[in-house]
Amino acid sequence: MFEDVSFVINKKDRIALVGKNGAGKSTMLKILAGLQRPTSGVVAVPREVTIGYLPQVMVLSDECTVMEEAEKAFAHIAEMQAALERMNRELADRTDYDSESYRNLIERFTHENERFLMMGGTNYRAETERTLQGLGFSRADFDRPTSEFSGGWRMRIELAKLLLRRPDVLLLDEPTNHLDIESIQWLENFLATRCNAVVLVSHDRAFINNVTTRTIEITCGRIYDYKVAYDEFVKLRKERREQQLRAYENQQKQIQDTEAFIERFRYKATKAVQVQSRIKQLEKIVPIEVDEEDNSALRLKFPPSIRSGNYPLICEEVRKAYGDHVVFDHVNLTIKRGEKVAFVGKNGEGKSTLVKCIMGEIPFDGKLTIGHNVQIGYFAQNQAQLLDENLTVFDTIDRVAVGDIRLKIRDILGAFMFGGEASDKKVRVLSGGERSRLAMIKLLLEPVNFLILDEPTNHLDMRSKDVLKEAIRDFDGTAIVVSHDREFLDGLVTKVYEFGGGRVCEHLGGIYDFLQKKKIDSLHELSSLSASPTAAKEETATVSESKLSYEAQKELARKVRKAEKQVADSEARIEKLEADIAALEARMATPEGASDMTLYERHAALKKETDAAVEEWENASLELEELKKQTK
Repeated sequence: MFEDVSFVINKKDRIALVGKNGAGKSTMLKILAGLQRPTSGVVAVPREVTIGYLPQVMVLSDECTVMEEAEKAFAHIAEMQAALERMNRELADRTDYDSESYRNLIERFTHENERFLMMGGTNYRAETERTLQGLGFSRADFDRPTSEFSGGWRMRIELAKLLLRRPDVLLLDEPTNHLDIESIQWLENFLATRCNAVVLVSHDRAFINNVTTRTIEITCGRIYDYKVAYDEFVKLRKERREQQLRAYENQQKQIQDTEAFIERFRYKATKAVQVQSRIKQLEKIVPIEVDEEDNSALRLKFPPSIRSGNYPLICEEVRKAYGDHVVFDHVNLTIKRGEKVAFVGKNGEGKSTLVKCIMGEIPFDGKLTIGHNVQIGYFAQNQAQLLDENLTVFDTIDRVAVGDIRLKIRDILGAFMFGGEASDKKVRVLSGGERSRLAMIKLLLEPVNFLILDEPTNHLDMRSKDVLKEAIRDFDGTAIVVSHDREFLDGLVTKVYEFGGGRVCEHLGGIYDFLQKKKIDSLHELSSLSASPTAAKEETATVSESKLSYEAQKELARKVRKAEKQVADSEARIEKLEADIAALEARMATPEGASDMTLYERHAALKKETDAAVEEWENASLELEELKKQTK
């Protein structure tokens, strides 16, 4: 997979691990996590460094409530507290203040006490609640058993436990697969401002661009380390590949010239020495490898289908409830032929439920009309279960491909990570993700005029997503895309339907127009905004103004100056607190200070004050960043 790989993870690094599927990204994370040993070489981890790892798939328990499961992240705190109390008693009882063992005990106590405070030993309950809410849980969910939640929500609990442990190095393998847009943006902010070192594998381009500042690519069994974010890396990689191609072409010409010389003078005695020299020269040449070609340029086109009516879908006063729980009510929407629209909102707000109503899978109240000549192509996770398990990957696609597309089956399979021998696998041995990708390819080749795609990008890498996005963009029919992937929706949809608070609201424009209209970094305020008709009117009026008035610009500039001062004041306060803590720790390291419990109480208070100051600084920084966006 790779060899002679050497790199260092530094404190506060934000690293995106990229490469085509099968290059070894997940394997690299497992090696860093200590779950897998490298065939050769050494992974050196300092003894005091902690590592947290979130795999794509994990075994989840069903025996606790959400809060009880999340608080398992702090199981070690009780043990640390007991150990600190034992050391404190020993320090009080001993009198050999000048001995080396006493000094070692003081150092150990100081180090462990600092770790205890850093890990939130005094306020872990509040931190647990904040983290769970950031990942989409409500307070009402805290006492519900984890068995009531879907696999995606239970994965969020595992992610919360990992974030709460605050490891020195955080390894994340596709963390956004089970998160909605709001939770992804919360996680972006958390990783960017409150984590130590982060190494992540993700196919969500917007997410890794917003989180990472360094990109390590695994390709051709080697790594390339770029000290830049992903978008900049893509440009540099293109330049590198062009250089490789030029060097490869020059080497091929040199080889051809050498071989031609050998062939021409092979049997001439007067040239025997030169011929032997050229043969040795040829044997010494190390072939230049060119990075794997990015086939995202591969174009897929949906096969032609009959033309549908002008309005493939009309909903009038549609309502869905389960007992007393109303999922949505008064849904009125009209989708015209050729429109590409997105369904967005927090998980559990009814996006997939409305899709099931459209498909006729569940009953509902109200009127839902499917237009004339509409042929629906539907992709959901359970589509993968309908594949014939006895067929190979190639045969599955071969049976639905028609016309010229049959000549490109191998290329299409390669673009969706079924290259080489993978195309000959039987469907029954494929993983859930592989089955989903195969079902997606099958759908792409069927003649339909109305696509409904429910989270289509969860198991696709960036190249495959580009192929799918282009195919949907060129599709002359109608499409509904339920997705949390902003990069995928950007430039694809022209209308956004927002689900929240039992309502479905229409927003004209693309996904970033929708987020910009909300004037928020996260979607936390969506339900309150949409619940108030007055707020909705005010928002519409604000959005309709193309430019800020002179007075509004002055007010905005005043707010920016105020926020900048708040950030500067917070930074100065943090700097002073850290200096006070350092001075206090120096006193605690002396024999006299080690037994002075007032110093430890003062230390804990300063640490708590510092945490509050850091949180205040983070909030002020986010507010300043948002204000600066509005000035652009």
